[in-house]
Amino acid sequence: MDGNMITTVYLSSDHAGIELRQAVATHLADGGYKTVDLGPQDGESVDYPDYGARLAEAMQDDPASRGIAICGSGIGISIAANRFEWVRAALVNEVTAARLCREHNDANVLALGQRLTGIAVALDCVDTFMATPFEGGRHERRVNKLGQLRGINNQEQ
Repeated sequence: MDGNMITTVYLSSDHAGIELRQAVATHLADGGYKTVDLGPQDGESVDYPDYGARLAEAMQDDPASRGIAICGSGIGISIAANRFEWVRAALVNEVTAARLCREHNDANVLALGQRLTGIAVALDCVDTFMATPFEGGRHERRVNKLGQLRGINNQEQ
């Protein structure tokens, strides 16, 4: 287990990501991480925005946590999770992107697509994401700016 003060790893998917989510949950638990599986538990069709929001809301009061978000492509659930200002979700499909999203972007949610990424590659991405620290330095300024971005409708008049 990584000693970087990660308290919990929250996992969420839609119906198209259940198999990969369960494999990731088992893999993380075997690695000594505390995991919280936010569902769904069966293959009945559900909406990825609901499960992206469920993940983000679970992480809100646990800033030392990380999240794993999975849907068929990883695209929809990553967009949903990124609607929450405390989430920095990165959609990856290979190990270099998993490393860089941590080193350069301090991503706290890894998004994966079950239909696009095989289980072995996904688990390698998860291991890299969990083990890689944020590099800080010049990247810290940029990550801080992410927290300051506001859309035109969200700016105070």
